Amino acid sequence: MKINSLPQVKKALCVLIQHNLVHYELQPRGFVEYEAQSRRILRLLRYPRYIYTAKSLYGDPGELLVEEILLHGHLPMSSAVSRVAERLRDTMEGGKKGILGCCFDGFFWEKPGFWVVVLTGKGKRRHSCNEEEEEEEHKAKRMKQEGGKSEPPPDDGIYWQVNFERFHQHFRDQALVSAVASRMDQASSEVVRTMLRMSEVTTASGASHTQPLSSNEIFRSLPSGYNIGRQVLDQYLALLADDPLEFVAKSGDSGGGTYTVNLHKALVSLATATLESIVEERFGSRCARIFRLLLRKKHLEQKQVEDFAMIPAKEAKDMLYRMLSENLVSLQEIPKTPDHAPSRTFYLYTVNVMGSARMLLHRCYKSVANLMERRQHEMQENKRLLDKSQRVEAILASMQATGAEQAQLHEVEEMITGPERQQLETLKRNVNKIDASENQVDETIFVLESFIESTMRRP
Repeated sequence: MKINSLPQVKKALCVLIQHNLVHYELQPRGFVEYEAQSRRILRLLRYPRYIYTAKSLYGDPGELLVEEILLHGHLPMSSAVSRVAERLRDTMEGGKKGILGCCFDGFFWEKPGFWVVVLTGKGKRRHSCNEEEEEEEHKAKRMKQEGGKSEPPPDDGIYWQVNFERFHQHFRDQALVSAVASRMDQASSEVVRTMLRMSEVTTASGASHTQPLSSNEIFRSLPSGYNIGRQVLDQYLALLADDPLEFVAKSGDSGGGTYTVNLHKALVSLATATLESIVEERFGSRCARIFRLLLRKKHLEQKQVEDFAMIPAKEAKDMLYRMLSENLVSLQEIPKTPDHAPSRTFYLYTVNVMGSARMLLHRCYKSVANLMERRQHEMQENKRLLDKSQRVEAILASMQATGAEQAQLHEVEEMITGPERQQLETLKRNVNKIDASENQVDETIFVLESFIESTMRRP
């Protein structure tokens, strides 16, 4: 779509501001400056994951509510609930319709700390350009239903939007729990999950540690299905605290004390494991061995790398140079004399985890862009067939609604030939692979972003 007029520019800006993708500020000289919010724009890639998480945690009402708020940027709660109720009305059985109101009453008003949506402010009612037409339609419907009377809802001017930070906190906690489960066992991961759940509201999303918890508090909050006794819990906590990854830290004497989840160290471990897996996938297991060695020893000369990794000199040199050319490792020069003579200079290989994470994050963004372009290419190449398939489906739906016979329906279905159906299946399979790849890349993006943000916040 080309924007070639001032009204179109204004409308586009309205939509972007409605979705918090653009920030505007009135300057002292009287003009308004607009700034694109790149971080918010990049979160568009994660919208399906937000919606799926809401569905897994709170069912269909939660899914539809988050979807509606994401679709409109921000909404009054009364408007959001009415939209969700309208979408659910046709699918719910008559005897269950009353459940919806009770669900939303408990969902938001009885739980002010609900973590998916957050109150953004009060003030004059604002509209995006595309929402004004919809609101006029809703007003007309209300006036018709209420006999021409229309009053503003009690929450007029109060807007709600999705709290991305709490979603990200949930994703981070899930990643930590999965890491503990793969390293130890399911019971250990459940202990960590319980600690994270207990600290969910009391710990800020950017904190480096969760709030301290005693073993008694953790024991009382454990799910009953695991049947973990008090002594067994103490053993699990001791194992977690002694683990080299240091996901769980203990403070206090040996006879008691409190436990916290070290969120920053956990993110460092997750990011480091991600870097190691990328190195192994790209350069092989021997390069990954050298990379892990440099992570552990910090600084090593080439001869030391050869000896510690037990790799022949020529092969080790080649691997180091390959990773150096990809900026996965760096070379630090330490001269013994002021003249920087090569014969009197130490050349140490090291891994700059922050620099490597930034570089790989940039590559992940490029990968996502390539996947999006590939999906668009696949859809464009099969546009004619997709249009035909949609027309046939529309005709079938219309005929089924009017009670057409099976023979008539079969005749319409045959409008799409066998080769065309096979082509549609291939397209569906390719698009599904692209979608899955995009989700996997986004998981890597999330781990790297979280690690970088956590490190930047530390003093």
